[in-house]
Amino acid sequence: MSSRFVSSLENILVNCKFFRYGFFVLLVLVPLATKVTHQDISSLYILTLIFLGLGFSDISKPALFLLCTCVVFARSFIDDGIEHIEAMLCRLISFTLVVFISATMTKHYHKIKKQEKELTIALAKALDSRDSYTANHSENVANYAIKIAKEMNLNATQCEAIYTGGLLHDIGKIGVPEHILMKADKLTADEYELIKLHPVIGYETLKHISDFKTNGVLDIVLFHHERYDGKGYPKGLKGEQIPLFARIISVADSFDAMASRRLYRNVMALDDIMGEIDKNKGTQFDPQIVEVFIKLLKIREIEIRSEQ
Repeated sequence: MSSRFVSSLENILVNCKFFRYGFFVLLVLVPLATKVTHQDISSLYILTLIFLGLGFSDISKPALFLLCTCVVFARSFIDDGIEHIEAMLCRLISFTLVVFISATMTKHYHKIKKQEKELTIALAKALDSRDSYTANHSENVANYAIKIAKEMNLNATQCEAIYTGGLLHDIGKIGVPEHILMKADKLTADEYELIKLHPVIGYETLKHISDFKTNGVLDIVLFHHERYDGKGYPKGLKGEQIPLFARIISVADSFDAMASRRLYRNVMALDDIMGEIDKNKGTQFDPQIVEVFIKLLKIREIEIRSEQ
């Protein structure tokens, strides 16, 4: 099963609107189709109930029960409303059970995803706290990158992976001594080579997390310092050999670096940053992503954070 298929499937499963609209469509069409075709397609009511639980897991239990009751009456419509009260109650109980199981599983899934996100943010903040001059760097990169991704019409699952990758892209710096990270003077050749190891260190740190293998997060961590002209590291990939997510993070990462105060310089002016990024499209950066990013800067969808 390809990672693209898995990503598309997950994007559907987390899309509440898809299931909400699907529930109302099925609620209307299934009893009508049964009436017209005179076929027993009552099994589709199970699908209706699952859509109900998945799409409305965030509403109150009484409201969910009320919607479930609507399904029971829709089912009764097949029999022209002629049904014993005991049978209706039995159906209501069984239908409600299916709905509440679906809703509970969906709530549990979203709770786990929320906890994963909170843990990732906490880890990124802990990493950024090692250097007061780059505080919030990972979160800034993640926020810039997800705006680029949305402008490029990537789906919700892809945007979530890019956001997570943005938070964790520098996780490998945990293996770099602080005296090198905080050094105000020019790095020696040996120190620079050590800094260049952080993508590989980050990859080795996270490679055992199964989700990261398929959703593109590992690609971001390992390849965000590759250059479009092939002169980056650690693999020297060129052009579209570099995974798309990593190319997006590369632009966002460089922007935040230039837009942040460092030990050796102050924040660069926005016009200077735009000029520098534009000058390096096709060499350091993917030209298409640069065009999208410059557009977002011009319409002020992306701005330099004032605290930087």
